[in-house]
This record gives sequence, C-alpha cells and structure tokens, in this order.
Amino acid sequence: MILNDPAVSYGSVDDRSILSIIDMVRKGVRYTHFLQIVKNSPFKINEWSSFLHLSERTMQRYETENTVFDSIQSEKIVQITMLNNFGVEVFGDREKFNSWMESKSIALGGIMPKELLDNNFGIELVKDELGRIEHGILA
Repeated sequence: MILNDPAVSYGSVDDRSILSIIDMVRKGVRYTHFLQIVKNSPFKINEWSSFLHLSERTMQRYETENTVFDSIQSEKIVQITMLNNFGVEVFGDREKFNSWMESKSIALGGIMPKELLDNNFGIELVKDELGRIEHGILA
C-alpha cells in the first residue's frame, strides 16, 4: 500500500485496506518513505516535527540513521497523510486545500486547520470539518 496514493484517504478506505494500514503502522514508517510523504504534503519538516512531538534534532538523527518511526509516530504520519489526501479530494485541487489549511477557520474557532494536527482530537476535528465542506455544510 502506498500512502501517497490519493485513493488512501478517509473518504475511500475500506476494511481490507485499513488492515494493511494497521499492519504498516505496527511495522513503522521508514524515514525514506516519510520523506516521500513530506514532499507530497503542504508541511515542512519542522511542522512535521511539531505534529509528531519530536525535536528537530531527533528528526535529523532519524534521517541519518534511516530509522523506522515508532508506531505512535507512524500512526500520526498515516493519519495526517490520509487527511491530506482527503482534503485534496474534497477541494479538488492541492493548492486550494493547502491554502485552506493555512487560513484561519471560523468553524474551527479562528484557528488554522494545520495548527490542530498535533493530536488525534485535532485531526478528527479537521477531518469532520472537511466532511462538512464536502457535503456543502458551511459554518
């Protein structure tokens, strides 16, 4: 399973593919694969470092050693990647989605959506807001 594939989003994952995702999270995401994800995401390494609660120094060590992320960080990488793919699907355009992630949202309490990606509750909140946008329910 390739996480960068737009078909891997919250809107399109079925039971069979979710089991593959669970297996991937348990094994851990290798740093080289993570770099491919970063390249296709609107976030810089320092933002990912914040989302994953890892210091930039630790991220540099992961890069040097081509380390596999722990399951906790791997799960967050997968969740944010799926959210990113879902957002592109909802907006129909990567740039529009990226712009939305960088804009303060009234529906999210005046916070930029990307500021909420450092914990699961925030990721779910952004995902729910994307679902409302997808169905035309605007704040």
